[in-house]
Amino acid sequence: MAEAAREAWITGIGIVSCLGEGVQAHWQALCAGHPQADTTTFAPYIVHRITALDLDKQIPKKGDQRQMEPWQRIGTYAAGLALDSAGLKGNAEVLARTDMIVAAGGGERDYAADSAILSSRSKADNPETFLNERLMSDLRPTLFLAQLANLLAGNISIVHGVTGSSRTFMGEESAGVDAVRTALARINAGQSDIVLVGGAYNSERPDMLMQYEFGGFNLKEKYAPVWQRAPKGGFALGSLGAFLVIESRAQAEARSAGRLARLSAVLSERSRRRPGDVETALARMWDRLADKIESGRVAVISGATGAEPATSEERAFFARHKDIAVRATGSYLGHGFEPQFVMNIALAALALSHGSLFPPGEESAVERPMEGPLKQVVVTGIGHWRGEGVALLEAP
Repeated sequence: MAEAAREAWITGIGIVSCLGEGVQAHWQALCAGHPQADTTTFAPYIVHRITALDLDKQIPKKGDQRQMEPWQRIGTYAAGLALDSAGLKGNAEVLARTDMIVAAGGGERDYAADSAILSSRSKADNPETFLNERLMSDLRPTLFLAQLANLLAGNISIVHGVTGSSRTFMGEESAGVDAVRTALARINAGQSDIVLVGGAYNSERPDMLMQYEFGGFNLKEKYAPVWQRAPKGGFALGSLGAFLVIESRAQAEARSAGRLARLSAVLSERSRRRPGDVETALARMWDRLADKIESGRVAVISGATGAEPATSEERAFFARHKDIAVRATGSYLGHGFEPQFVMNIALAALALSHGSLFPPGEESAVERPMEGPLKQVVVTGIGHWRGEGVALLEAP
């Protein structure tokens, strides 16, 4: 347990998704219980598309906007919202020592160039030579730079002036877990006083839909809430941007920052995913938190993807904890990989700041109503293929 001065407090939240922009839009949408799933644009695939953003509000220079890919714009925008929420915008002294930890994937493809190359390659006398020549001449140099995952952190630094140390993690859902876990560890150890942590994902990409279709992961034809997708399962990709400002208690108090929630623990696992491994991993992490959990005052915000068998195993685990209300936000947001865990921590902090859990998103034995005040939230992040994590948040 960290000493009181090194406790980690969430003081800022910046989130964008299909549900809207900012914490109030998300809270209202979750309480209303109306998923925003698009079943037509990328049919037969279900996609949760990003809300319309006025980029000028958080990325004022058009030149900055143009050189970013959509996922970078989403992330830079969400980071700006988090800094606004924490009251840090324009505070050069604090921003200069604000560390940054980003969870990110690779860049986005130039579809026109890809299509032209693939269409012509089969007709070439020497396909290998043709491919090399076209890749060198058709792909603009900035495409290669745009595929660097750490460009999101670079753009945030340029646009918002966050100039402390910077780290970028790759690795789908596990990247988001480790980004927050590292931020908490650094604050508890006194290596950081304030950290901006988060990530972004653009789901509106035919190449990614194709990639996950090869693995049989996509939800198709008809929308269904996360817990109702078994036995075949599947996730609906979701465009997300989620950033948190996390500070040591001493740092937050020194600048009279508002506190939304305390981040008490973040744990991670990486099971081999044999039958039953997800349940076992969850049980191990839950046992490590058991002495901190207050019965009757805790809820779970689940990052269940809908992919099987992981989702059914997570559901089976919580079926053994019938006194705990669970909410799967993937039913509303879709699945955004790297930022999903950060997004769910943000929603957990939001619920704690309201002192209550939003209503069930479906009728099931897992998503039951919660009576009484909400004091703690456990956030789960079970990767669609690999990686498991949990976080414990407590009321300020």
